Amino acid sequence: MKASTKLAKVLLSLAAGVWCMALQAEEKLPGASVESLLAYARERNPEYAAMRHEADAAAQRIHPAGALADPVLRLELENVTNYGSDARPNILPGRVGDTKYTLIQPLPFWGKRDLKREIAEADADQAKGKATATWSELSARIKAAYAQYYFVAGNEKLAQEILNLTLRLEKVTQIRYASGLVAQQDAIRAQVEQTGMRGELISLENEKRRLQARLNALLSRNALAPLSEPQSLRPLPAPAKLDYAALEERVRLRNPQLFTEDARIRSAEKSRDLTLRNRYPDFQLGVSPIQTGSRVNTWGLMLEMNLPLQQESRRAQEREAESMLSAAKARKESASNQALTELSENLSAIEAARRTETLVASNLLPQAELGFQSALAAYENGKVDFATLIEAQRQIRKAKQKRLKAQAEAQMRLAEIERLLGEDL
Repeated sequence: MKASTKLAKVLLSLAAGVWCMALQAEEKLPGASVESLLAYARERNPEYAAMRHEADAAAQRIHPAGALADPVLRLELENVTNYGSDARPNILPGRVGDTKYTLIQPLPFWGKRDLKREIAEADADQAKGKATATWSELSARIKAAYAQYYFVAGNEKLAQEILNLTLRLEKVTQIRYASGLVAQQDAIRAQVEQTGMRGELISLENEKRRLQARLNALLSRNALAPLSEPQSLRPLPAPAKLDYAALEERVRLRNPQLFTEDARIRSAEKSRDLTLRNRYPDFQLGVSPIQTGSRVNTWGLMLEMNLPLQQESRRAQEREAESMLSAAKARKESASNQALTELSENLSAIEAARRTETLVASNLLPQAELGFQSALAAYENGKVDFATLIEAQRQIRKAKQKRLKAQAEAQMRLAEIERLLGEDL
């Protein structure tokens, strides 16, 4: 008996351990909230990681862009044949006629290095803006997909509740049919409703798997990797935070695409200034010690510059730079107009969704539930037919579906607004 008791305790402990491990594994799965999905994507999404690495690479180009070019060391051996002496030809510096060492440092015209560094800084800001835009786009897609996932999962639960209710109604009809109070048609109608709900559950299950595959793709996971059941949606911001004027200013200041276009304009402006400064020559400064035998007897200085004589070519480059600047400004204006239009549309839609949810929760759903209770009592008393009872049940389901749809729509619109802002509200 003692041995069997100990064995039972060991088995119970093992079962409890396995159960706890299963619970922990479930808790670690993303999907219970949109925050868990965003945290997973931020760490593991390869597209976002690639953009961050490109932004870091662009930032590393700033210092080299403004640095001086490496100096050049030139070695010239004169009279290596030792003409005019009895010595044999040689290439050693101390055994030729003269050896000239020249150290040359390229020196661009004043201001060109600063302009090149500022162009690199603007390009780095462009890369940074693209990385931010990539994350804003990715997070908006995750938020929208999660809202749909929550809607389908809620609809699935609602369908299961309606199926269970239909099963209970079938029992009521069978009791009343056995008592001769209703026709057999009522029991058959209840079974037909059950079959319809089971078919709808199959469709919802398929839609749920499709959304899980989409979320896994956004997270860079296997399409069949498990996700937790969605538990809740983020609370909507207070109406005061959704003021158009305040959000318009934030979009102009923080929108990732507008930030990128601003950086593109700065880069085009500095590129134009650099092109204009190319009208002036660059220099090379050199110093040359000259060795004769084993001694350095003389020194030389060298100044070299290019002659910017190809004026027609430079004028074409200057016109190109001006056109690129005009294009960058036009692109920013277009992006700004598009972002503000989308902001207005999404603010209107989120307000409509909020009002719809409030209307359904405070009026339509209570009315539908009251209507169903009234129809059920009337059916049990033989005052209404079964079709009326089923229709009352459908009204409850439609109201709950409408509320779920409004909640999901509000979350999708909020995701779009946050994408335009480049940050969460």
